[in-house]
Amino acid sequence: MTSASNKKIYFLSDFHLGAPDAVSSLQREKQVVRFLDEIKNDAAEIFIVGDMFDFWYEYRKVVPKGFTRLLGKLAELSDAGIPMHFFVGNHDMWMRDYFLKELNIPVYFEPKEFERNGKNFLIGHGDGLGPGDKGYKFLKKIFRNPFCKWLFGILPPYIGMGLANYLSRRSRAQTGASEEVFLGEEKEWLIIYCKAILKEKKFDFFVFGHRHLAIDFRLNDNCRYINLGDWIHYYTYAVFDGNNFQLRSFLNKDEKIIRQ
Repeated sequence: MTSASNKKIYFLSDFHLGAPDAVSSLQREKQVVRFLDEIKNDAAEIFIVGDMFDFWYEYRKVVPKGFTRLLGKLAELSDAGIPMHFFVGNHDMWMRDYFLKELNIPVYFEPKEFERNGKNFLIGHGDGLGPGDKGYKFLKKIFRNPFCKWLFGILPPYIGMGLANYLSRRSRAQTGASEEVFLGEEKEWLIIYCKAILKEKKFDFFVFGHRHLAIDFRLNDNCRYINLGDWIHYYTYAVFDGNNFQLRSFLNKDEKIIRQ
């Protein structure tokens, strides 16, 4: 699929468009669009691995304001025949079928296996996986409950979106930069999760987002864990050419990528 045509598969995540304000969000959106424009001629496939938006709720008749440049670029790439995939993150978990109907982009709510050019991938956003974080796992079940989504949907969009954006900003203020420190092999919960999966099934690559760190970690001689970083600090993405898998920075910040 990739090597025969000299085309590549691209992976990126965690744009958090909408945060922390309209001005900086628009700057990031333009960078993402520029990146997508640069890869459109050699992209065989594109995976967007969650948290595209800092908050998204899919109303039946209302589309959240903004993000027109990115949505337009995704429509252009889809119309050009480039297959794309979107995995919901913890900030945009309230997706329905808008992307599939309008952009022909399938939406996944759980990690999914893919086989490309003889290599096995497990791809997902990464939230709620591995040990610990029981509080978030409990909240995730509540937020994904259909009744809870319906309750939020009956709020007027002005109130609902305002409340959600306030809670998102508050959560980020409480977390600060604590999630941006590599904790080491024994404490990184996605590494622990990957190791547990490898005991049951062989994979060549685990590809996740959520962590907001660009990490390329070798789990064994034949398998690597890739965390895609973000488009807030690192502007990182991964590319698979059919043989080699590389984690890179679009803005030449490769020195910030953790490689172990």
